[in-house]
Amino acid sequence: MSQLEWLAAALVLINVALVALRSVWNYPFALAAVSVYAIVFFGAKLYSDMLLQGFFFVLNLYGWAAWMRARDDSGVPVGWMTDRARLAWGLTTVVAWVVWSFLMHRYTDAAAPWVDGGIAMLSITAQWLLARRRVESWWLWILVDLIAVPLFAWRGLYATSVVYVVLLGLSIDGLVQWRRAAAEGASA
Repeated sequence: MSQLEWLAAALVLINVALVALRSVWNYPFALAAVSVYAIVFFGAKLYSDMLLQGFFFVLNLYGWAAWMRARDDSGVPVGWMTDRARLAWGLTTVVAWVVWSFLMHRYTDAAAPWVDGGIAMLSITAQWLLARRRVESWWLWILVDLIAVPLFAWRGLYATSVVYVVLLGLSIDGLVQWRRAAAEGASA
């Protein structure tokens, strides 16, 4: 475990704790975390996760701007997706996972192209929905955490694996808090 991995892990934990609290200040920590994790994942030959960090960087810039525009005195408002949107996002995510993972399997020496690709595509969807302030993003983060813990432990990224166990708890808390906030917003 490198000091770089520990730094990235700490930045992620701060970031997710701030997201669960609907604080716009999560974004500077997110930008730093994804920058450091790109280097860590490259070293572990988890190329989908490495490339995912670049996507996260751009999407975190978008999310930061969107959250700054949306915030009010009670924080950032959140809401639910329609059933149709859930179906569309679900199908898109599955198709992207299959295509991406096939390409990683065929054209790279990725250590776990199918599992890593699944984490990457679920994370992209979750991050996009998070930036759009949708409660369902937390369900996807919970799934990502459950898949990522054993993968990262298998690759010797023990600090990152522990971080994802903590992220699982924070994701569950985020889901609870955002569900409550969405219900309060719907009744207001």
